Formats: sequence, structure tokens, C-alpha cells
Amino acid sequence: MLALQPIDTSATDFRPEPITPDEAGALFRAVLNLFGRWGLTDEQAATLLDMPVRTYRRWKAEGPGRVSRDGAARLSNLIGIHKALRIVFSEAQRGYGWIKSSNSAFAGLSALDIMLGGELTDIMRVRRYLDAERGGW
Repeated sequence: MLALQPIDTSATDFRPEPITPDEAGALFRAVLNLFGRWGLTDEQAATLLDMPVRTYRRWKAEGPGRVSRDGAARLSNLIGIHKALRIVFSEAQRGYGWIKSSNSAFAGLSALDIMLGGELTDIMRVRRYLDAERGGW
């Protein structure tokens, strides 16, 4: 019988380094540009980032304040969606338009409709779908 080697599964082996404030600021600026390409309203953008519209508008004008762990995860997943769309579609405009197009994978709703559910898991659902479509990691 084979003897299995123990595997260290301590949290430090699986947990990435936290996003720094500078990285969060860069992510926020990139997501602002992305929202512009997707043609989102401030209300939609604020929903995706789980913040009041007035806070989103202030951050948009002045730069982000302190980004929470949830906020950093939202920003990271939105950039992941953008990356996957750039891989799936050779023409960038098709990827930007895909966000608002109905999709049978989402029972006829668009990816934006799903993400506007407001939960981080809604954004993650779209990202997982796209990651699977593009061939994973």
C-alpha cells in the first residue's frame, strides 16, 4: 500500500497577499475605464461596487477612499471578467457589448443583469462562466 505524504494546508499557503492601497487605487481607476466602455450608469457602477451612488461619484471625481476586502475582491473580479472577455473575443468591442447582451447561460439575462444582483457572488458567477469559456486559468 502506498504511503501518502502529508500536505501542509495551513491558511498561509493558500492565501494571497492582501491588495495594497496603491493597488486598490489602480484597480479602481481601471474599473472606472471599464465601466465607461461597458456604458454603465453611475447607479449601475455603484451597485457593482456595493456603495452609495454619492460615494461612487465622489471617488470617481477625487480618487478612491479606503477599499475594503469586499471592495478589493469586487474590483479584482471585474478586472478578471475584462481579461476573460479580451481572451474570448478578438475584437474588444464585441466583449464590451457582450456584458449587456442576453445570454442563454444566464436564462436569457445579460451578464450585467446577473451582476446587478449586487452580491459579490453575482460578479463571481459571471467570472467563473467566462473563465470556463476561455479555458480556465
